[in-house]
Amino acid sequence: MGKPTGFKEFNRELPQARDPKERINDYKELYLDFDDKKTKKQAARCMDCGIPFCHNGCPLGNNIPEFNDAVYEENWELAAQILHSTNNFPEFTGRICPAPCEASCVLGIIKPPVAIEHIEKSIAEKAFELGLIQPQPPKVRTGKKIAIVGSGPAGLAAAAQLNKAGHWVTLFEKDKRIGGLLRYGIPDFKMEKWVIDRRLAVMEEEGVVFKTSVHVGKDITAEQLEDEFDAVVITTGAGVPRDLPIPGRELKGVHYAMEFLTQQNKRVSSDWLTNDSDIWATDKHVVVIGGGDTGSDCVGTSNRHRAASVTQIELMPKPPTERDEDNPWPQWPMILRTSSSHEEGAERNWSIMTKEFVHDGQGNVKGLKLAKLEWKVSERDGRPMFEEIPGSEYEIPCDLALLAIGFMHTQRHGLLEDLGVELDQRGNIAAEEGRYQTNKPHIFTAGDARRGQSLVVWAIAEGREAARAVDLYLMGHSELEARDDSPLKISKAG
Repeated sequence: MGKPTGFKEFNRELPQARDPKERINDYKELYLDFDDKKTKKQAARCMDCGIPFCHNGCPLGNNIPEFNDAVYEENWELAAQILHSTNNFPEFTGRICPAPCEASCVLGIIKPPVAIEHIEKSIAEKAFELGLIQPQPPKVRTGKKIAIVGSGPAGLAAAAQLNKAGHWVTLFEKDKRIGGLLRYGIPDFKMEKWVIDRRLAVMEEEGVVFKTSVHVGKDITAEQLEDEFDAVVITTGAGVPRDLPIPGRELKGVHYAMEFLTQQNKRVSSDWLTNDSDIWATDKHVVVIGGGDTGSDCVGTSNRHRAASVTQIELMPKPPTERDEDNPWPQWPMILRTSSSHEEGAERNWSIMTKEFVHDGQGNVKGLKLAKLEWKVSERDGRPMFEEIPGSEYEIPCDLALLAIGFMHTQRHGLLEDLGVELDQRGNIAAEEGRYQTNKPHIFTAGDARRGQSLVVWAIAEGREAARAVDLYLMGHSELEARDDSPLKISKAG
C-alpha cells in the first residue's frame, strides 16, 4: 500500500468535466487535465484492507493495490508493468468501464471508494507519455496461423495475446476501421478514437495483421477460413438489437440506438457520406427508450445535434439514491446514476411502458402513447412484475424515437451456419465457461458473441482467456497469463 493513513487524510477527487454549455458544442472528451500530485493522493487512499475485494470485482483480476502503491511512489514504469500484466488496454477501460472494482472497494463501505478507474487511465496515459509503451514483437514465431473475426475489445485482446505467444495473427473486420463498438458505438465525447488508433499502431508493429472491409462469410468463405488457418476465434459481438414490436414500429423516425450512434461516430471520423438514411436529432423531439448507458449516449449525442427536447424513458422503476438492504457491499450497487449526458439536459421518466408509435398520416412518427406502471412482487415466485395503472395512458410528442433496450444475441446466419458452430439457448455461440472452445475443436469464441451483451472489461478478459485456450490447443502448453480463478491456469493441455 501507499500511505497508511491516506484514506483518512484525503477525500476522493476526480478530474472536473468541462462546462455542459461548452462541451455540447463538440465531440471532444469531457474531462480536464488532472495534476499527477493529485493522482498520487488518490492512490494513497488505497488502504491496507487485508483482502482486496477489488481484485474479485474486476473481471480482469487487475492487481489494483499493487499499482496504486507504485503510483503513490511515483514509479510509473512499475505501475504500467503491473497494469499491463492483466489488462491489454487500460486506456480504454480507464475511460469507459463502469468500474465494478470501485463498487467492491473495501473503503467504499465507509467512504467514497478509491478512484481506481481514474488511476488506471492515468497510468496508461503516463506510460505513453514517457515512452514506456513500445512495440514488443515476439522473438520466436511458432508458424501457427490464427484468424480472429471481429475487432472489438475481445478480438483485439485475443489478437494481442496470441501474437505475444508467437503465432501469426490476422484480424478481420467487416467495417472500414478496426475497433467494433469501441469505435462505432461509444461516442467520441466518452473516448476519442485516436486512443484506439494509438494502440493499433503498436499492435501492427508487433506483427498483428488487420484486414478491414472484409466480411467473413461473404468476402472470405468459412471453408477458406478453415483451410488457411490453424485456429479461428469468433469475437463478433452480440449484434442483434432487441426490438419493440408495437403498433407503428415501421414508421419513419423509429431507429435502433446503434444506427444513430454509429452514424455520428462515422461523421466525426469523416467516414459518413450524407444520404437519405441520415438520422439527425436537430430541432426534433427525441425520445430515447431504454435507461442504460447506450440510452445515455443517445441523450448526449442528441444534445449535440441541438434537439428541441430529449426525453429518456425506462420500463423499470426509479432506482434508490442509496443501496437497499438487500443490495449490500460488495455487490454492484443498484442505485440511481446521473451520467454526464444527463447533466447536459434531458427529462427522465421511470416505470413507463411504450404502447404505440403515433403517425402523422404521412408515414412519419409524431408521438408516443405511453402508460404508467406499478411494480409489485409476485406472490407466486417472488419475482418483480408490473401492471399498467388504469387510466394512466398519455401521449407525448416524438419526431425521433431511439430504441436503446439492449441486444439479443450474436448474428446467427451466415458465417456461424457455414462453420457449423452450435448456439446456446439464448442464441449465442455455445462454448464452455472458462474454456471458450466450440463444438468444432479448432474454433473458439469470446466476448459478447459467447456471453451475450456485457461490458468492455469482460470482453477484454474473455479475449485474453480465449487466447490462452487457443495457445494450449495448438502448442500443448502456454506461457500466457491467466486469471487466478481461471480453469486454464494449468500450463498443460488436457
